Order: sequence, then C-alpha cells, then structure tokens
Amino acid sequence: MPLRVRILVPSLMFVLLAALWLVPVAVAAQQAEAPAAETPAAEASESAAASDAPAEEPPAYPPGLDAVDIPLEELQLRLVPLTADELAALAVAWQGLARDATQAVVDTQLEIRAIRAEGDTAPDALRDQRVALTEDRSRIFERFAAVVSSLDGKGGDPDLVESLRGYRSAIAIEETSRMNLRELAEVAAAWLISPEGGIQLLFRVTVVVAAILGLFVVARLVRGWARRIFGRIPNLSQLLTGFLAMAAYWLTIAFGLMIVLAMLGVNVTPLFALVGGAAFIMAFALQDTLSNLAAGLMIIINRPFDEGDYVTVAGVGGTVRNVSVVSTTVTTPDNQVIVIPNSKVWGDIITNVTASETRRVDLSFGISYDDSIEEAQAVLEEVVRAHPAVLSDPAPVVRVHALGSSSVDFIVRPWTRAEDYWTVYWDLTRQVKEAFDARGISIPYPHTEMVVRDKDKDKVAFARPDSTS
Repeated sequence: MPLRVRILVPSLMFVLLAALWLVPVAVAAQQAEAPAAETPAAEASESAAASDAPAEEPPAYPPGLDAVDIPLEELQLRLVPLTADELAALAVAWQGLARDATQAVVDTQLEIRAIRAEGDTAPDALRDQRVALTEDRSRIFERFAAVVSSLDGKGGDPDLVESLRGYRSAIAIEETSRMNLRELAEVAAAWLISPEGGIQLLFRVTVVVAAILGLFVVARLVRGWARRIFGRIPNLSQLLTGFLAMAAYWLTIAFGLMIVLAMLGVNVTPLFALVGGAAFIMAFALQDTLSNLAAGLMIIINRPFDEGDYVTVAGVGGTVRNVSVVSTTVTTPDNQVIVIPNSKVWGDIITNVTASETRRVDLSFGISYDDSIEEAQAVLEEVVRAHPAVLSDPAPVVRVHALGSSSVDFIVRPWTRAEDYWTVYWDLTRQVKEAFDARGISIPYPHTEMVVRDKDKDKVAFARPDSTS
C-alpha cells in the first residue's frame, strides 16, 4: 500500500470516529436544553433544590475512553489529542480496571485451589471462567499499556510512568511465581490456543518472517533497478553506482521493516533513540572501522580508480576486484587476492596504470663504441615501425641518450594502447636483439681487463677473460 494511502486512511478514520463521538454528545446537549425550557414551576423548584446538592466531579478525560470493550485501534486514535494531564488520569483509571480484573482472576484461582484441596476436580466451567477472565485482563492490560505509552510519549511524569509500568510487570511476575506446575501448564495451554495469545503471536511472527523475506526480494529488485538507473548517468563510476545501489537496497529493508512493525502495532519511536545511542557508543568502539568507512566514501566519490583498473596502492600492485566502504580487494598478476583497508589506500600514493587509454613504453639499448650510430638508429626505427601494436600518433622516439662507460645508450619510447603495454615491451626487447645480431651490431656487456707486469723482462701482458665480472 502506498505511503500516501497509509497516511490518508488513519486520518479519515480519526475524522470519522471523532464525528461519531461528537454527534451523540451534541444531541444529548440539545435534549438537555429543550426540557429545561419547558419545565413547570414545580419541576424548576425541584431542580433548584437538586442543584444545591454537591455534583459528582466529572473525569479529567473524555468519557468512553475507560470502557473495557473499546477497540484498541479506536482507543489509540482517540488518545492522540489528549494532554499529559488527561492521559495521567486515564492511565490511573485503567490501572483500577486492571486491578479489578486481576482480583477476579485471583478469586477464581483461589476457588479452583479450594476445590482441588478437597480432592475434587475443578469443574470445566470454572476453569473456562478463569481462562475468560485472564483473556479479559490481557485485553485490559493491552489498552492500559497503550495509554501509558502515549503518556510517556507526551512528556508525562516519569515517576508515574515508571510506577504504572512497574505495576503491570509486578502482577505478571508475582502471579507466575505463585503458580504451581499444574496451573502453569493450564495457563500455557490456554494461552497457546487463545486468539489473543499464542495464535496472535504466531500470526505476528508469520507476518514478520514473510515480510522480511518479501522485503529481501523487493530490495533485490530495487537494487537492480537502481543499478540500471545509475548506470545510465554519464561519468558515474562503477564504484559509485554499486555504492548507491547497495544504499538503496538497505534503505528499502530498513523502511520496510519499520512499516511492518508499525502495522503490527509496535511503537517504532524508541527504535530511533536506541539506534542513536548505539551509534554514539559504536563511534568510540569502531574508530578504525569508521576511518576506513570515511576513506571508502572518499574513494567512491573522488574515483582515483575503478573496478578492473590495474593500480599500485599501499605497496601492492594488481587489478582492483572490488571496493567496499571499508576495504579494497586487489588481485595480483600471480592471482593472489589481497584485501587492503581503505584508510591505507587513501592515505598512500595511488598509481593507476590503466586510467589512460594509451601508455608509453620506455626501453633502453646500448651498442659498442665501434659500431655505427646511424646504422643502429635505423635498425631501431625499423623494428619499432614494424610492430603492429605501436601507435603512429604520438610518434615513437628513438634517440642517443647517453655515452656510457662501455656503451652508447639509445632510448626507445614508442606509444601503445594500455592493454598492449607488456606485449610491446617484451616483443621489442627480443626483436631488437635479433636485429642487432643480424646486422652485426654488438651489445656491450660488463667485462674486466687484467694487466700483468713482468719486472725481470719489463714486459706488460694483457689478458681479457671471456667471463663477465
């Protein structure tokens, strides 16, 4: 049922009930005024004499609210306009009704015990009477609790509210503690088959379980719908889309549970206070988790990377698999799954390798001082141009970079698509070595020259080992 209809139906019920209550009062007032105008002198004197007698003080709350047979829904609705003082008087009246009902239950229980003490079996009619009296008292206690809850919600005297609630709890505890095993079994059996006892509880539990299962189904549908809607928004990352879809999922469950509990007559107002107090305590107990939560929100909002990107964060390089509000899951190239707290991710340097569509491959090759620089550069340019994954725009760069201690160093910097980076890197490394070998261009490697001096012959011998040092 839509929320607007849920609000409108109680409002219409309230107006209807108020009208049903006000119309008899107005009619009674008109009937009281009409005879007064036509009263003879004798009746007028009797009325004057009766007026001298002390009149009974009317109750401090509207009449009819202390009727035992008043429906609970009607009572709850008619409690809405009452003030704290009116509710206090009404609560005391219902406490008296609860006391009388409890006295009737106790009297019947004592009568049953007296019959059993004489060795006889209590008549079924008497046991049924006790069950009926107990059910009547339960209905009174239910309405009594509704009045006390309304009094508490409107700022009634805390001591009075505590006293009224304590009275109800004390009756239940004392009565149960003074029952023997047989009486407890009879009361439990009667409660289980009672329409306002076990059957009602079973109905409510069934409704709650079915509602929770239905809410999860509806929440999944809402999450899928939200993911599709947010996915159509341009420049919205997958991380933020997933976060908003998950937020819609849990909000649907939370509001749905509140609606179901409210329909079952549960006062959900204290739940907000409970959640607020629990959140205040958890804020101190979960400081590290909250820092991860804040960092996760910053990652989702600022989008330094997205799912599927290859990143280097917190000293770990890998592909981002998933980002939650507290952690980031990264898969390394050797298929290790690493979970990193978001506070470490956001507090460290983030390198997103695949954020751009193209990347530059940085390679360095050295040739011997005895080889031709022009020929070597031509070979390098030919090899780079021949590779199909190398982009022509931007143009690759092939230049003499440095004159090393044993080689002339070239830098080779072609551009390629991000997904072809390692293919180009490995292919060019092999192809340049093969092309240099085919052209007779040597690639120097570290070596050591040994000088041996013969003092007697004054000769110098040079030895160049074949192995590197």
